[in-house]
Amino acid sequence: MIPPEDLRRIAAWSRDLTEAEFEEARRGVSLKLYGKGAYICHVGDRLESWTGVAEGLVKMSTTSKTGKSATLAGMRAGAWFGEGTVIKAEPRRYELVALRETRLALMRRSTFLWLFEHSAAFNRFLVHQFNERLAQFIAIAETERTLDSTGRLARNLAWLFNPILYPDLDRTLAISQEELGLLAGMSRQIANQGLAKLEGLGLLEVGHGSVTILDLERLARYEG
Repeated sequence: MIPPEDLRRIAAWSRDLTEAEFEEARRGVSLKLYGKGAYICHVGDRLESWTGVAEGLVKMSTTSKTGKSATLAGMRAGAWFGEGTVIKAEPRRYELVALRETRLALMRRSTFLWLFEHSAAFNRFLVHQFNERLAQFIAIAETERTLDSTGRLARNLAWLFNPILYPDLDRTLAISQEELGLLAGMSRQIANQGLAKLEGLGLLEVGHGSVTILDLERLARYEG
């Protein structure tokens, strides 16, 4: 069972629960560590826990029958995902990989469903979550069809700073150029060139192993 202060730190949604709802949530959450490059799940696996990123960085992707891989989303600490799969009790339709050492918070399906049935605050969170994720995946489809590599990098970065999905996080993220390339589906060199261009436009600042967003609105709308 996760300590109460840890759950409040990694799960913004937990702070709006009643005391009884919070304790029910806490009893149903455990932590699990994954090493860099480890597969958290493959397509078709049954990962029945609702999942939060307590620490680290996760890539959600899919691979076609011809072997082409496409990144669906990157998720940093504070992200919670997989609610649709948990509700429908179906196999995962995507694969999850830890891009660095990552600690996940895993909520039992029975606990998730209890909150789903009993907590108005939890359901409000889920509605916002579904809405943002839908917008994200629509944007991904648009991005792949219309934007160049720098545009794709800009959109992927902007989603890592989405204020609804990550309400507690500041504008600086510890992330390498290699990790950014993996999330955006490009080489480290191409990612580096894109970062330099976005920095030159005043949208972000590149540090040693970090990126600071200076203008999130313009970054999210960047089209090249």
